[in-house]
Amino acid sequence: MEEMVYLNGELMPRSQAKVSILDYGFLFGYGLYETIRAYGGKPFRLDSHLARMRYSAERLGIELEMKVLRQAVKDTVKANGYKDTRIRLTVSIGEGTMSPDLRSCKTPTILVIAGEYHPPAAEKYAQGYKTIISSIRRNSQSPVTYMKSANTMEHMLARREAKDKGADEALFLNEKGYMTESAGCNVFTVSKGILKTPRFETGILPGVTRVVVFELAAGLGIKVSEKNIRLAELLAADEVFLTNSMIEVMPLTGVAGKQIGDGKPMAITRKLMDAYKEMVRRETEN
Repeated sequence: MEEMVYLNGELMPRSQAKVSILDYGFLFGYGLYETIRAYGGKPFRLDSHLARMRYSAERLGIELEMKVLRQAVKDTVKANGYKDTRIRLTVSIGEGTMSPDLRSCKTPTILVIAGEYHPPAAEKYAQGYKTIISSIRRNSQSPVTYMKSANTMEHMLARREAKDKGADEALFLNEKGYMTESAGCNVFTVSKGILKTPRFETGILPGVTRVVVFELAAGLGIKVSEKNIRLAELLAADEVFLTNSMIEVMPLTGVAGKQIGDGKPMAITRKLMDAYKEMVRRETEN
């Protein structure tokens, strides 16, 4: 059966969904998106994703109704009926004139896609990801850096660079040489039992899963520090892991050909992996 999608107020078969060729999301990448995971048909931390989108949309002048988005996500997930779902919520400022003029865009475009999700195999979590350091530098001065922008060209180029080198992911440094994030994840290190992650101001997306890890660490009595992290410090860490809504907590065991720690998931990473799954169970089982 063909997947159902939500487009501008209607559920329809994916093959019937059409967006204007003058949509500014298509022409100029002027839009936002969220990737959300649903467990057993229940989106995890949906309100957090919507809050992040609302914050950026207000700065871009995209008028959205959160109740509409929330219901659209739930309806699309239900219409497809997958047990484990990858949800892509995309909004743009809408259709406008061919010559760029944001004032010509009157109605936002809202699209929700919900496809079946197959998480990485248990063996991948046991081995951990391997990453490269991307040749692209994150710009901490750009406001777009802090939004989940529909224009993901830098991320896609970095991931292509990683795949070409046989890696799973690519890490970004910023223009000052500080660690920021990967092409699709936030990054954490563990040194002497202290959990560290790049400061927001270095140029990172405020990850929903990043906040969940803060909550879990507090519950486990693990100290968390947000700070500027140089590459040398990351390479010398006892443990490193990546987080996002789809892969949850993924050990990072190799960076730029160098082994991290013992080259396998260690104690604190494993505790957070287990605690995350338990939190998901509690929040989605009913």
